[in-house]
Amino acid sequence: MKSLFFISVLFCLVTLPLSKVSGQEDKSTRPSPPAAVHAKIGDNTVSINYSSPAVKGRTIWGDLVPYGKVWRTGANEATVFETSGDLVINGQKLPAGKYGLFTLPGEKEWTVIFNSVWDQWGAFKYDASKDVLRIKANPVKSEAFNERMKFEISDHVVTLLWEDLKVSFMVN
Repeated sequence: MKSLFFISVLFCLVTLPLSKVSGQEDKSTRPSPPAAVHAKIGDNTVSINYSSPAVKGRTIWGDLVPYGKVWRTGANEATVFETSGDLVINGQKLPAGKYGLFTLPGEKEWTVIFNSVWDQWGAFKYDASKDVLRIKANPVKSEAFNERMKFEISDHVVTLLWEDLKVSFMVN
């Protein structure tokens, strides 16, 4: 009986880590599942890959997402903003590439941050010295309640929507 137990434990110790190493984790079953939005802006393709948290009756702004602290702008891994060519965002140049998209939420003004370190978990190792671009954006009340956080790209505007808030910036 002890040997059967030992074999079972050994099997679990060997097979469970292999599913993580081989990338077989089913991220769609996470409480904040992955989501993506893609659009053509001029000759460029813009993609935003993020994890989409839900409100779940919580107070989001100023509580779950504190004001004045860098936020990964989603859940799980940092949100990734990728462009196939150079862009002008709110009047400032962003070179082609892949970026971690972070935000610094405020009650009246947000800072949207494009950081060269895109492959990281959350904002735990966020390093401001790796910022490529920072822009300002104003939060406004959204037309509808959004249970899940989402991004939209239309008419050269990128918009973050969650709960009763939306934050937008221009992309050319």
